[in-house]
Amino acid sequence: MSFLTGSSTHTWQPTVTSDTTALSYWLNWRFFFCALWVLASMALAFFLIFKYEGFIKSRSNRGENQGEEAGLLYEDEAWNTCLEGIDPSWLLIYRIICFIVLLALIIASVAADGGGILYFYTQWTFTLVTIYFGFGSYFSLHGCSQKHNKFGSSTVNGTSLDADLGTYIVPDQESHTRKTAGLWGYVFQIIFQTCAGAVVLTDSVFWFIIYPFLTSKDYGVDFLIFCMHSINALFLLGDTSLNCMRFPMFRFAYFVLWTTIFVIFQWIIHVFVSFWWPYPFLDLSSSYAPLWYLAVALMHFPCYGIFALIVRMKHLWLSRSFPGSTRFVR
Repeated sequence: MSFLTGSSTHTWQPTVTSDTTALSYWLNWRFFFCALWVLASMALAFFLIFKYEGFIKSRSNRGENQGEEAGLLYEDEAWNTCLEGIDPSWLLIYRIICFIVLLALIIASVAADGGGILYFYTQWTFTLVTIYFGFGSYFSLHGCSQKHNKFGSSTVNGTSLDADLGTYIVPDQESHTRKTAGLWGYVFQIIFQTCAGAVVLTDSVFWFIIYPFLTSKDYGVDFLIFCMHSINALFLLGDTSLNCMRFPMFRFAYFVLWTTIFVIFQWIIHVFVSFWWPYPFLDLSSSYAPLWYLAVALMHFPCYGIFALIVRMKHLWLSRSFPGSTRFVR
């Protein structure tokens, strides 16, 4: 059980290359271009959010027929399953198990290496995934309770219920009868799509860049490091295979904001404290820093696109294999 000994080899701590509190570290062309990439990314993200996000448009277009807009979200999408033959209680059980395992791994990591691990983007994302499964457990529990409490009634949130079989039958005019999600439903969907891109980014950067080229000689991959860079993605893929949540592309914006918030957080810390950077490509002292920042920014597109493709393939396969039995909205 060496991963609980608190060895310093668990977290990679590079040497400080320069004084980050010096004014010259920030007032130069390198930081200018890096800040330009970050601010441009944030501007694009806010544009997409205000243009397409459902809970924003619902306030500005209250009373109008919204149809099937990209940002529209239904209340039962947070807890229902993708097929009528799969009871939502299975998703509830899965989410509770995932939440307990992820929370235990976070506690073990803090016990092994201290709260300093939250300095890393990986732990930020891992914590966000844990929060997602915590929220998901609550929504699933609420949805399953709602289903069983209304087992004998004709509808649950506008969805027809067969009292004899205990299965849902989605009506043809589903978009007119299902209840639109509240604010927390949108928050849950946003966390889901942010996690989707972030886990692909963290795991791919670690396994394909950081570990083979930068850190493999400094320490080996122990149990906690392996879990932090793999199990979050596996659990999220499992949840994706069961849930009926949609995946509109514009919510890529929240994934971008998540990363830019982390970068700005790191900048603020280094303005006041001369400290090592959690990832070498964040170091602004290198003349290649603008290229590194641009490269990482561009990596967000394939990372998010990979997960979006997985969701798209799932919907396509289920539509062809189980026609008329799917619950998701394309």
